Amino acid sequence: DFLHKNDSCSSGFTAALQSLCALFGKRLTEFYLVLLSEQVFIYCCVMARTSGSHALKTGPKVRQAALKLFALYGYAAVSMRQIAAEVGVQVGALYNYTPDKQSLLYDLMHAHLTDLLQTWRSQKTDIAPEKLVLQFVTCHLNYHLDKSEAVFIAYMELRNLSELNFVKIETLRKNYELELESIITAGQRTRVFLVEDPKITSFAILGMLKEVGTWFDGEGRLTKDEIIALYCDLVLRMLGVPASKS
Repeated sequence: DFLHKNDSCSSGFTAALQSLCALFGKRLTEFYLVLLSEQVFIYCCVMARTSGSHALKTGPKVRQAALKLFALYGYAAVSMRQIAAEVGVQVGALYNYTPDKQSLLYDLMHAHLTDLLQTWRSQKTDIAPEKLVLQFVTCHLNYHLDKSEAVFIAYMELRNLSELNFVKIETLRKNYELELESIITAGQRTRVFLVEDPKITSFAILGMLKEVGTWFDGEGRLTKDEIIALYCDLVLRMLGVPASKS
């Protein structure tokens, strides 16, 4: 019954056990094979639960350590041994949570950009371009101002991605850039925004917004909300919106 009810799990154990016994020149009887398979299956289930519980704690620590070290020293200068030391585990244990350092870099960038896109798409509500662009600026700054390490890696470590990973991340980046460009294009068509090239204008705005995260630390003379209000005004002026509409 056990073998039939748990065929997908026990078949691998059965083959492994038979191979092991073949090394000793004998085969297990069906009865003992079932008993051993049961025990191996139960043991693996217990270990899987233990590993899964541990992974929920250690996995995020590995990503956080990589984020900190990549931002501090640069991706190329950081080793898996350094990441392991930061987490407090043996270097071999890292490979339970990531295949390699390249995968860590990709995962950090991918998580940052997918979450950014999801956050923006869940927050935009207005249709009017002049209001929608303010929502975009507010969302962008709220999301990034407390994530200086992630912002640094997202822009400065693109060169260290593998060719395939670069294509994936660049696609996400372009999708996000297109969100702002489409707002500016809509405003240009309705003559709300006085711009000649929506794409170039969107690049200029994103470049300006990106830099805020490099110097804002929350301890200056302006609060986070005041910074956001100031940049909203700057963006509207860049788009040629009269002061009365801002």
